[in-house]
Amino acid sequence: MRKIKNILIAGVREDEFMKYLLDHHHLQQNFRFLRIEDITSADFAWADAYVGSRPCQNFNLSNLSWVHSFNAGVNNYLEVKGWKENNILLTRTVCNFGQKISEYCLSYILKELQYHHKFQKNQWEKKWEPKTPKMIRDQTIVIYGTGEIGQEIAKTFSSFGAAVYGVSQSGRSKDYFHKVSESTEANSLVSEADWVISTLPLTKKTTNYFNSEFFTNLNNAGFINVGRGATVDEAALIQALDTKKVRCAVLDVVAVEPLPESSSLWGRRDVTITPHISAVTALKEAVHCFSNTLKNIENNEPLINKVDFEKGY
Repeated sequence: MRKIKNILIAGVREDEFMKYLLDHHHLQQNFRFLRIEDITSADFAWADAYVGSRPCQNFNLSNLSWVHSFNAGVNNYLEVKGWKENNILLTRTVCNFGQKISEYCLSYILKELQYHHKFQKNQWEKKWEPKTPKMIRDQTIVIYGTGEIGQEIAKTFSSFGAAVYGVSQSGRSKDYFHKVSESTEANSLVSEADWVISTLPLTKKTTNYFNSEFFTNLNNAGFINVGRGATVDEAALIQALDTKKVRCAVLDVVAVEPLPESSSLWGRRDVTITPHISAVTALKEAVHCFSNTLKNIENNEPLINKVDFEKGY
């Protein structure tokens, strides 16, 4: 890779960015900060690197050496052709997404186990009706995706004594999972699940992964998606909810965001929708990850956030 001299920052104001950039006074690079809609072909001719949450409309790889995403997911960048041909490095933001997402999942599972909705309703109706809450330790949880985020979720629930299983392409053992199975061997596993949690990225292999065939294997399980919306066939999910294969669904991501008003998911009592907030990247975290990545590139050190184009993440 040629030396990075000129860095184009898309969609972030200079004063906000530089406030969090570590040791920026010692940087030798030139920075150009532009609104994403204001970026021109001349800016790409100048830049060695492009940094932003998404490609701009006239995104051009031909003169770039490095692209860094402010997001963990890079499916929007991978839609652009020519990464391998142009030998371009693509990196993504890695921070404490796992902790944030594990707390998100924990909150919704506890909400059901502790009967929050029932007791709130009883309060409004002035009813005193004791009911013993369930325990996390009695739950079987299957997590699709055993990377950093999946492992952090597994760590959280295993600390409460839950039986936590993982599903991945390789089936390799990982910490905090009772067992990890290959995706081709997971049917019997999910049939025993109280909850299925997806952290899967969006790739060619995972598009509509959770389809009718998958949901047929569930037995009144709860389903949480904190990965990518397009990994779920939403029509199949609705059918699974109707037939009680899925007891309830918590969706932080959907195939089309914002979710169209015409979607029947909005009005369902057995569905909870949140607007992609389970792991919002704080600007400080994003800038620190960028800064560390730049330092590692300059020092020719390993990049833990380098995107594998074959895997798609």
